[in-house]
Amino acid sequence: MKDDPVLGPLGVGEFDERVYRLLLRRPDLRLPDLADTLETGGARVRHALARLAGLGLVRRTAPGRYEPAGPEAALGSLVERRRLEAQAALAEVRATVTEFARVYQAGRLRTDPGSLVEVLSGRDAVNRRVDELTRSVATHLWVLDRPPYLEWADGSPDTNETEFAVTREMMARGVEVRSVYCPESMERPGRFEVLVRLAGAGERSRMLPSLPFKLRIMDRRVALVPLVGGVYDNIVLIRASGLLDALIELFEAYWERATPLVDAPPSAPEGPSAEDLLLLRMLKAGLKDEAIARQLGVSARTATRRIASIIERLGATTRFQAGVEAAARGWLR
Repeated sequence: MKDDPVLGPLGVGEFDERVYRLLLRRPDLRLPDLADTLETGGARVRHALARLAGLGLVRRTAPGRYEPAGPEAALGSLVERRRLEAQAALAEVRATVTEFARVYQAGRLRTDPGSLVEVLSGRDAVNRRVDELTRSVATHLWVLDRPPYLEWADGSPDTNETEFAVTREMMARGVEVRSVYCPESMERPGRFEVLVRLAGAGERSRMLPSLPFKLRIMDRRVALVPLVGGVYDNIVLIRASGLLDALIELFEAYWERATPLVDAPPSAPEGPSAEDLLLLRMLKAGLKDEAIARQLGVSARTATRRIASIIERLGATTRFQAGVEAAARGWLR
């Protein structure tokens, strides 16, 4: 057994560890014998034994006599206790990070207001920064979604499956994803179906007829807004400030006005097929025939024919009547 001290992280002092090691080797030694072997005073050894007993490493069996507890159980318990204490301490520190950041940003606002707003220019710089921020989201991602869209930093396009994989990975890490979409969000073929899958995986998604601009709020500490509508080559990054607070309030206002993108699955036994349900959801979301055709990967004429078919199946003459009947049957809410 090496004599180099190793139990310091468990709260065991160097001399106390020497006493403990000696007692492990010679459990028959009484307190005076321990003091003689260590060439020190009995009082010092007695205090060391008291501290070791407090840690559960030794126990007093008779006046002047101690025996060590089983090292595997005693030290294992002490290691676990220290681990939990360290976790609790780190959790407390982590809980104060946001407050520290708020104080820090407030100080910067007073001394250097310009540092709270960062303008990113150039497609490569924008893609790289947005990708970096998106993949580092820890708690919240709130989105007002409409074009324009980016490419990922590695040059790959922002495809449906890329979006699904990245968003699903964030939600698996415990990130709350809330998104408000509009019909313009569905320009990419097949995206509506992907958003339905994401809703099933845990994304909280809603729909509005229109949105004024694109917005991403990350962890309630930074927001991204394109400077020019329809172009993602120049964006402004806004850090903790009154402006960020206003954007958060704006997102909440649009969120409250929006309606859920996906209803609960129909309970009626004669419910629609999966394809018909998808079509009904797109109609409810306000998508026009051309947009629905893009999502389904069919011609506008085919999409119109399928819409007419489901309206006829519901015994309705207008889209509005079809929506009322679908809700009455429990197909939609």
